[in-house]
Amino acid sequence: MSEASAYKGRSIAGFMESMRVQGSVIGALIMRELHTRYGRRGLGYVWLFLEPMLLAVMVVSLKMFARERHYGAGIGVVPFIILGYTMFIMFRGIWNRADSALEANLPLMYHRMVTIFDILVSRALLEAAASMTAFVILVGLCIMLDMAELPARPIHFLLGFLQYFWFSVALSMIVCGATYENPTLQKFVHPISYILMPLSGAFYMVKWFPHKFHGWVSYWPMASVFEEMRYGWFEAASDEYFYPAYVVANCMVLTMLGLLAIKLVRRKVELK
Repeated sequence: MSEASAYKGRSIAGFMESMRVQGSVIGALIMRELHTRYGRRGLGYVWLFLEPMLLAVMVVSLKMFARERHYGAGIGVVPFIILGYTMFIMFRGIWNRADSALEANLPLMYHRMVTIFDILVSRALLEAAASMTAFVILVGLCIMLDMAELPARPIHFLLGFLQYFWFSVALSMIVCGATYENPTLQKFVHPISYILMPLSGAFYMVKWFPHKFHGWVSYWPMASVFEEMRYGWFEAASDEYFYPAYVVANCMVLTMLGLLAIKLVRRKVELK
């Protein structure tokens, strides 16, 4: 075996070992977060997905009593809102908890293997699991009641979901870095999540806007990923208004900024 081949083998082995350690750390952080957030009393871990389910049911109920808007043939109002709201809950949970992530886990910074990135990703995975579980249960009930159908293009739905998750995690890193030791900025985190709810694309389709605004709206990354998730789920949804390559490019830029933000804030962390 040549020296180059041996070096390549050691590099691959080292990379795999690093990934194994990273996975173990994130898994341990997820279990810690579960126990800290929900504990073992009452319903315990059931609240992980029961809370977003209850919120989604309330929103759907209000909409059903309100004047129904035309969503288009083949797109039911109930699955439309369930998809939009449960997915937005994931973003809101990741965004809203980013400003307190470091303070809540500051003692863990004593451990070299634990990084700010690990803490944020573990929290984000927990929010994603909760929202997806709530969505699957609710839409499953709708399918049983003949109010919804199985996904028409599941690959597109999953790709849209992964892009949305990546976008949320990238923003959470920026929020974490920007709000650490900055109480003024922290106060804006939660209000911004309420502002983003109607703007996110969770409750509207791009085609509802006048034609001249379609390009502008669909290039808003959140609207684009919701369009792709709806295209993946509903047979009648259009594929004209989402741009995966553009969303990925945005996510890459935001990830670079986020990694820089948490790298800079790590230098400011003082363990007491």
